[in-house]
Amino acid sequence: MIPSIPQPRAVRMIYNAYVALFFFYLALPLAVVAVFAFNDSQFPSLPWEGFTWSWFFGDERPMIGVFHDRSILRSIGTSALVGVCVAGLSVAVGTANAFLFNRYQFRGRGVLYVLMLLPLVIPGIVLGISILVFSSNVANSLWDHVGYDAELLRPGLVLVVLGQFSFVTTIATLVISARLQKFDQTLEEAALNLGADRLTAVRTITLPYLMPALIGAGVVAFLMSFENFNTTLMLVGSDAPLTITMFDRLKEGSTPLLNAVSLLLMVGSSLLALVMIAFQRR
Repeated sequence: MIPSIPQPRAVRMIYNAYVALFFFYLALPLAVVAVFAFNDSQFPSLPWEGFTWSWFFGDERPMIGVFHDRSILRSIGTSALVGVCVAGLSVAVGTANAFLFNRYQFRGRGVLYVLMLLPLVIPGIVLGISILVFSSNVANSLWDHVGYDAELLRPGLVLVVLGQFSFVTTIATLVISARLQKFDQTLEEAALNLGADRLTAVRTITLPYLMPALIGAGVVAFLMSFENFNTTLMLVGSDAPLTITMFDRLKEGSTPLLNAVSLLLMVGSSLLALVMIAFQRR
């Protein structure tokens, strides 16, 4: 009803200006990053030296482009691998969590739900340090008492996946739970009355209904994993994901190469978002 209440012209103009300024404030830094990815200069700053594609396709120093920089390409592959693993685990566990908290009543349910939400309020750097300390203590204890070197518990991709999974799965759970709450359980009951068992009813009726949420949760989980820095920084080993590689490059001095990488990330994220929206509308 509030939008239907007549408003003075000045109030509407101020509100529209505020909305426009808000989106301008969000878009301006991204636009600046995108523009300087094409600057024919060694530094991503003014003055403008001319337009170039070298920071994307250049193969000669000092202007090595993204598609010819082996360390950047390797880190993109590493981030993609970690993102796929985190997304798969998060969607699987998030689906189980959604059924658990929406379908069942049991003692300690509220406590478990709060524990599931805790990673969202714990700073990423603290979460990463906690996981690192715990895993290192376990690995050291195994070495001291058994003589077994648990390399999987040392800093590396396995710990990165587990660290990101620990909080991304909470997001996936909330996304899937929101759609599961709208599901009409009488559809499952009808399938059971027609002779289907519980697993078949869930597989053929409930999961197809949840598919938009599952796809959406997977895309969100992948993007959150791909751009994560704080937790990843504490757990990374020799195989650095893209965010860590960009951070190391930035410490050496920023170049338009980082702008080019950022622009590709923006384009990739936008395409994934559009695919998710199109799939949900379908």
